[in-house]
Amino acid sequence: MIPIERIRAAAELARPHVQRTPLLPLDGAWLKLELLQPTGSFKVRGFFAAALSLPPERRARGLLTVSAGNAALACARAAQELEVPCRVITFDVAPEAKLEGIRRLGATPVQLRRPELLAWMARRGWESEPEVFIHPFADPTVQAGHGGIGLEIVEQLPEVERVVVAVGGGGLIHGVASALKGLRPTVEVVGVQSAGYPLWARTMVEGTPLELHPQTIADGTTAPYDAAMEGLLRECVDRWVTVPENRLRAAVRELAVRAKLVVEGAGALPVAALEQLPPGPPTVAVVSGGNIDPGLLARLLTDTG
Repeated sequence: MIPIERIRAAAELARPHVQRTPLLPLDGAWLKLELLQPTGSFKVRGFFAAALSLPPERRARGLLTVSAGNAALACARAAQELEVPCRVITFDVAPEAKLEGIRRLGATPVQLRRPELLAWMARRGWESEPEVFIHPFADPTVQAGHGGIGLEIVEQLPEVERVVVAVGGGGLIHGVASALKGLRPTVEVVGVQSAGYPLWARTMVEGTPLELHPQTIADGTTAPYDAAMEGLLRECVDRWVTVPENRLRAAVRELAVRAKLVVEGAGALPVAALEQLPPGPPTVAVVSGGNIDPGLLARLLTDTG
């Protein structure tokens, strides 16, 4: 777990650049609306914390990350505000809405096919690049920055007993869980994945790393297996839930119609998971982002099957 003092320090670094997001009540639970962050997702918390922790001379070299979209937007936003260059390595199937946002913020996306991107990560390709690399989920300062969400949840809902978080690479849930456990050790932390890419949920049960091909609209949760993250996730996640893909698609539609929230697949996962959890304890679902492709959103809104 990340020490609570480190989380508080990272959150303070990021604070001038991020929003204190509200809790919205819905069907007996609370939604933590991280989709209201400047780039539409929680990722800005960690990237501002990491970028601002760098010595100015290193930061001036520029920032580099690898991302399916939201970390790229966060890295680009941090670079823009701190007036340094930025490049992002991303999948060739990244949603166009996210690519447009990356370019609009002045950063350069470099698109690779999934096997090429995974090979680049495996050989630590960033070590030969000129910019400073910020890992999208394994960087400890990024994780500590995300822990600011946990700090806010405890402040906003002191009686919280359960927090539900989507899991991709694992940086978000490790940061949030570290903050929660540091302040309220009895809080249950629930990790959620789609049945279309249940990498961690299955790894925790089967005990061996898996290679899965993503078949989910929750593109923000399709990070590859990382051995360093497995131990952290075993330590910080109390329960795993796998959401059927059709239920996830319906949750995106329901949030738009009923709560008037435009939510991407990864952001809707914790809300979709609530019906699989026992009712009762005060529960917060972290709605991590809202950067959904407009075409996909249109299809989901009209699909009532």
